[in-house]
Amino acid sequence: MASGRGIWIAASAFILWGMLPVYWKALAGVGAGEILGHRMVWSAVCCVLLVLRKGSLGRILNALSEPRVLLLALVCALLVGGNWLTYIWAVNASLVLETSLGYFINPLVCVLLGCVFLGERMRPVQLAAVAIAAAGVLYLALSYGRFPWVALVLAFSFGFYGLFRKTAKLESLDGLTAETLLLLLPALIYLAGLEIDGSGSFLNGDWSTKLLLIGAGPATATPLLLFAAGARMLPLTTVGLLQYIAPSLQFLLAVFVYNEPFTQAHLVTFSAIWLAILLYSTESWLFSPRRALLSASQ
Repeated sequence: MASGRGIWIAASAFILWGMLPVYWKALAGVGAGEILGHRMVWSAVCCVLLVLRKGSLGRILNALSEPRVLLLALVCALLVGGNWLTYIWAVNASLVLETSLGYFINPLVCVLLGCVFLGERMRPVQLAAVAIAAAGVLYLALSYGRFPWVALVLAFSFGFYGLFRKTAKLESLDGLTAETLLLLLPALIYLAGLEIDGSGSFLNGDWSTKLLLIGAGPATATPLLLFAAGARMLPLTTVGLLQYIAPSLQFLLAVFVYNEPFTQAHLVTFSAIWLAILLYSTESWLFSPRRALLSASQ
């Protein structure tokens, strides 16, 4: 019962993440940098309110007094900020299909980074999955005559973010709170400058724009909380399979709602990625500790 509830909670998080292009498209008239600034500000507000309720704000501030924790939080803040900026810009530049590609290959990038930086051993099927995905991306680059940099920036920035968060002292909500607090002052200065010179969209925009910019905070915090709650109830392999809900929804939105071009090159590339994901997911399920335990008991 708990696992079924956990699946619905975690799936809700990935559905919300998958539908984020709809939200950012509604702010298409606002610059990506300004949207990012508001996302940072209102996310910080939401996170602070949540950690105040938990009573953990003092613990976060104490942790940030340690130089190593502060440095890690700052690196994570810059990585997640760059990831958010790239994603927002790409959505409003009609590159939703490429963002979905980035998040499809992200788990494979994480495997590669774990191998390179953490000394984790890559099993033969995992190595084959990474090679197939890399071949698919290379094919798209050669066919299009340009590198799919949006997909790779999203995949690697989030991959490195996960790598550094793995060694960080703070948990998910506490970590996001620390990261948004570190970028709060630069975001406020940037937004104030826009409003002073008259190019800002918050004071000069209509009420729907104001509400959407404020709502960027809850839109960021809500799926994170759902994911954290659901992940605690589920095996890691289940969470790993559920994560493909988000890029799948982005893919469907790009092709069937926003009518982005889906060429033969895209078909070959996405087919390679989906094959790599199938190999990776099947191998992860077969080698999961829970599966091994069940097999040993039979």
